[in-house]
Amino acid sequence: MHVMEIENNLGLTVCQKLPLVIERGEGVSVWDDQGNVYLDFTSGWGVTCLGHSHPAMLKAIQEQASKIMQNPNSGFTYSPARAALLKSLKDVLPDGLERTFFASSGAEANDAAIKLARKVTGRVKVVAIRESFHGRTLAALSMSGDVDNASRFLPYLPDHVFINRDDSHALYQVMSDEVAAVIIEPVQGEGGVQALSKKFVEDIRQLCDQHRALLIVDEVQTGFCRTGHFFAIDDYGVRPDILTMGKGIAGGLPFAAFSVTQQIASSIKLGDHGGTYCGNPLVCAVANAVLETLKTQQIAKHVDQLGQCAFNDLKVLADKFPELIAKVRGKGLMLALQLCSASQEHVWALTAACQAKGVLVIPTKGGVVRLLPPLNLSHAEWKEGLSRLEAALSDL
Repeated sequence: MHVMEIENNLGLTVCQKLPLVIERGEGVSVWDDQGNVYLDFTSGWGVTCLGHSHPAMLKAIQEQASKIMQNPNSGFTYSPARAALLKSLKDVLPDGLERTFFASSGAEANDAAIKLARKVTGRVKVVAIRESFHGRTLAALSMSGDVDNASRFLPYLPDHVFINRDDSHALYQVMSDEVAAVIIEPVQGEGGVQALSKKFVEDIRQLCDQHRALLIVDEVQTGFCRTGHFFAIDDYGVRPDILTMGKGIAGGLPFAAFSVTQQIASSIKLGDHGGTYCGNPLVCAVANAVLETLKTQQIAKHVDQLGQCAFNDLKVLADKFPELIAKVRGKGLMLALQLCSASQEHVWALTAACQAKGVLVIPTKGGVVRLLPPLNLSHAEWKEGLSRLEAALSDL
């Protein structure tokens, strides 16, 4: 029985699937079961930040797996791998974030951030941004700005207030001493790669300080050099109270984290949080290898430079196909094509055309196709991918 038939018969289908069976990957390339090669401009939705089968990651997996993969009494015991990662993270986290806890997914990290914000402040109300996305658990969906998506699941958790992106007037209206936290993505991912304005983020920080609310910055997709800064919030000059991380943190393994200020940490007591895989040694070792590679190879600088080139190239492409592409958006190697049609049919048509030309892209709601290539993508690899994208657009 073929792989696709097995998955269709036995797997729970919750998304539209591409007729594609991926067997292996190396660098920016992946191979299907027929031997066809594709450029991966998805990075597994931003996860494989160093591409596939990176030597530093493979070495870390082998060395740590030969020692221990999961501690006895997990969080109750100390771990050299976890300690090494905590030390490395301290060097790159925004100033003021002193304590870190590890989790298994970005949604779990965001859940914990909201839970602890409510505990620390003694308040319940959360302010979030429309078109935001913070995860697929019930609590994370309830603070994500796509209400249509969240409202399919009952009960829809109360005490969440949504305002439009960059609407400072609405922000002033909803902020009060009842607000526990404001949660933002500096650049919205599922929302179509929409960056918040610097003024809006500064206003959020000011009002959080005024009302003693916490600012939670969700860097699950934008963190670890994706936007040309180690964290996207670095470009705003604004201090988070809690920062959540995921996706690129471990280069391909399921892992996440959240970091808090010392003031918040002092209000968190024993038993307030936990988790079976809270700093799994195997994944910590891999994450540390990823982090060290990002730092030593100056990936943030590379992403900033290549990202500017890529953005300009896409704008030229948009000018060439004005009947298909309405706008180009992006920061670093977090890029998006806003199609002229918001129809998902057109999004999937372009996705299929790209696949036929040997480049994989991310179909996104709202008439958007996203490009999230590996961060160590070379200039030549970008140009090759761009050529294939142009050929796909020509076919349409």
